[in-house]
Amino acid sequence: MESRNCELPLFNPERFLEMMQNKSWALIGDSISRNHVQSLICILSKVEKAVEVYHDEEYKSRSWSFPSYNMTISVVWSPFLVQAAIFEDANGVSTSEIELHLDKLDKKWLDQYMNLDYMIFSTGKWFLKTAIYYENNEIVGCHYCHKRNVTELGFDFAYRKSLRSVLNFIRTSSHKGIIFFRTSTPDHFEGGEWSSGGNCNRTNPLKEDEIELKDLHKILRRIEIEEFEKAVTKASENGVNLKLLDLNPLSLLRPDGHPGAYRWPNPFSHGKELQKPNDCLHWCLPGPIDSWNDVIMQMVVSR
Repeated sequence: MESRNCELPLFNPERFLEMMQNKSWALIGDSISRNHVQSLICILSKVEKAVEVYHDEEYKSRSWSFPSYNMTISVVWSPFLVQAAIFEDANGVSTSEIELHLDKLDKKWLDQYMNLDYMIFSTGKWFLKTAIYYENNEIVGCHYCHKRNVTELGFDFAYRKSLRSVLNFIRTSSHKGIIFFRTSTPDHFEGGEWSSGGNCNRTNPLKEDEIELKDLHKILRRIEIEEFEKAVTKASENGVNLKLLDLNPLSLLRPDGHPGAYRWPNPFSHGKELQKPNDCLHWCLPGPIDSWNDVIMQMVVSR
């Protein structure tokens, strides 16, 4: 059920930090999770400066502390949530297919799971990449692997299987905090995609009757909702507090909130736009992504 005509209070960073004394948060997923943690850290830093206490070699997984509150926030880089061997450079250029184990959870978050009080899990578009799929350490199929003699199963097969593995683990666990499953959020490329000249030049929000979710995002969203609904009842019966953080409909209405050409410094400094991809996937800061924290605050307060 979607809420409408709500008076949603703005995120209160001081109250949030007071509520979260001696607690730990982790946002687990891909670069949208990183984008989200940047928003959250920025707002909380109005009250107290965040102190970085950990980063991995590539600065993809990071943790910050708010010392006065003994509270930590982490972003855990796990774009598939399940185990994956990824052969990409910093620019996303692949040298081989991703090897994805649909039945094995990513230890990056799994090893921390019981020590975290609050988690936000999310994933999405990484599943569109060329990949070989494994179950029980054996190849079962692939997505877009034309050079291989392997059955094409499609990204939707892997997406459903992976989410089911993650949600089955969560619902049968003994975790006593709050776990959010965030739906994937849409991009707003027009006139092409990331690598084919797409842009996002709109400057105003849209109304619901002015935009429709792209077919690809409809597929991702349908799988997310179906797998969550299968898991949530069993989770509740087991005493696991699993919540759906459905930010997709809100985000769909904000095509004006992406960096676009400004993903790159000074994109128009030489009188013409740099010949680099527009970013119509991530969100500006400050920007629409800040409102995600308003929703989370309300869900935590009204638990």
